Amino acid sequence: MAPPKKKHASGQPCIIPGGFAVLSLKFSSDSPAQHKVYVKEHRVRAEKNSHRPLDRTLFVLNIPPYCSEAVVRELFSQFGCVQSVELRDHPGSVQESAPKLSKFFRPAEKTGFKVGYVVFQDSSSVNSAKSHPDDSPLVVCTEERPVKTGVQKWIHQYSETFIKPDKLQQIVDSFMEGYDKRKKEEEQRQRNEAEQEQEDEEGWVKVTKGHKGAKARPHSEAANKRTLQKEMRKKKRKELMNFYTWQQRNTQKEHIAELRKKFEEDKQRIALLRAQRKFRPY
Repeated sequence: MAPPKKKHASGQPCIIPGGFAVLSLKFSSDSPAQHKVYVKEHRVRAEKNSHRPLDRTLFVLNIPPYCSEAVVRELFSQFGCVQSVELRDHPGSVQESAPKLSKFFRPAEKTGFKVGYVVFQDSSSVNSAKSHPDDSPLVVCTEERPVKTGVQKWIHQYSETFIKPDKLQQIVDSFMEGYDKRKKEEEQRQRNEAEQEQEDEEGWVKVTKGHKGAKARPHSEAANKRTLQKEMRKKKRKELMNFYTWQQRNTQKEHIAELRKKFEEDKQRIALLRAQRKFRPY
């Protein structure tokens, strides 16, 4: 493992239960207070994506609100070249399919302590960050890297709420161009599939090949409509058969009830005849 460029104190890293290493933060060099963050190598077997490689990702807890992604990148860049930084409110898997919205249309971010995922370009940087001694705090705000807080931060956030019309128009135009392009590609793909799945003179239909193990079927809107209509007809026939079956069963029950009623009447008539019978020898 290559040693870090920055010389650290002679202390030992502080490891707490759970495998987390403790790193100390100081807002400025003359600040007496220190803030603790907890780092650990990110190892989640269920998460399989290229955004968080298991051997180069550092999981960070208890990141203070005044540390943005740029600040976190600068703090951990002393351990090695940082590829990407991701801050979240809660730990979780990355959402690759979610569309990336512009900053003008994003909901307001929650202010509070966050968790972070720091991806390095070299796996040795993760070990360097974990082995950093606790008695050598990292400085957040320096002359080269000033961090705005308090009134200055509020003024900056308020000024950022004003959107320049020309910049907003550029973002909207670029989004609409991409949307129109995707729309045309989707329409062209549907037309190509419809042409491939048309019936020939002998009634054969060419279907597209699905993934391995899947049953090949036409993947067009017309084919899906035909399949839906077929299922609806099958459902109606089944309901009609069930109706006839219920009607026959009801008729049989009524017939059995009538036979039982007639049997009881015959029993009463026979008992009455036996009671009225008299002995007449002559």
